[in-house]
Amino acid sequence: MSSNNLTSLGRRRKVAARPHLPKRRFGRVAAVASLIFLGALMLVGPTGVRAWSESARMLDQREMELSALQAERDRIANRVELLDPAHADPDLVGELLRSNLNVAHQDELVLSRDD
Repeated sequence: MSSNNLTSLGRRRKVAARPHLPKRRFGRVAAVASLIFLGALMLVGPTGVRAWSESARMLDQREMELSALQAERDRIANRVELLDPAHADPDLVGELLRSNLNVAHQDELVLSRDD
């Protein structure tokens, strides 16, 4: 018995390889498929890299439009300030009278310009 114990201790038992179960294979395939799907969404999804770059482009475009509108607003605000009835700019008032009402003195020369 003692020799039997020694041989059994010295030998390694062979473990039979477990066959891959269909559930495990399905789980791995499902995991890989979901990773591929999530990666595709990361690139082309509604909040992906492509949408992010499109949003950045639109932001730049809107900022340019905003700066143009602010410049136009400042120009109009300056013109309104010059036309204030309390202290109107006489040059601007004369220019507006002549252009809108076609009013000119007899000794004035009117030159039209193309804008």
